[in-house]
Amino acid sequence: MSFMESLANRRSIYALGKAVDVEKATATIKEAVKLSPSAFNSQTSRVLILTGAEHTKLWQEIVATDLKAEMDRQGVPEAAWAGTKAKLDSFAAAGMTALFFEDTDVVKNLQEQFPLYADNFPVWSEQSTGIASVNAWVALSELGLGANLQHYNPVIDATVAKTYDIPESWHLRGQLVVGSPESEVTPKAFMADEDRFKVFGA
Repeated sequence: MSFMESLANRRSIYALGKAVDVEKATATIKEAVKLSPSAFNSQTSRVLILTGAEHTKLWQEIVATDLKAEMDRQGVPEAAWAGTKAKLDSFAAAGMTALFFEDTDVVKNLQEQFPLYADNFPVWSEQSTGIASVNAWVALSELGLGANLQHYNPVIDATVAKTYDIPESWHLRGQLVVGSPESEVTPKAFMADEDRFKVFGA
């Protein structure tokens, strides 16, 4: 399979099951992140991989508890919780979750070393986590796995950090839910090229 074919196969898939070779998927995520580029080769990406009971706990205990408390704090009607809880249960039904972080200590050190680019390093860090996340996602699609990327940070940050002994400098940026695709994927629509691209030159 070519890279472009793998890229085309990468989609947000929400109907996911547990038919996952966890060892192979874990190794794939690690390798994809290691091979992902970062500014000044700073390698700021960090990943927490949860499988089995820990994956289930993330969605049905940690996220559910923290999100419900935040919804209550904001005065969200109780009726809205049923749909939200069903969504979280669907993530728990998948095989594993990779939580992507950026190490802010590395970013701060770079800002001190290269003051000319100080304002850019946080931006480049955000780009790095996007690259690492999508590279892992594409690589997992080559294994026949599906995934979707969630962002329950910062609501769950403190509980995740406490539960999994996450260093204070690790800043949670996204949660990649991974599993076996359990439904057909609908074709993806694209906007017209003339509205998206400009090409000049020979």
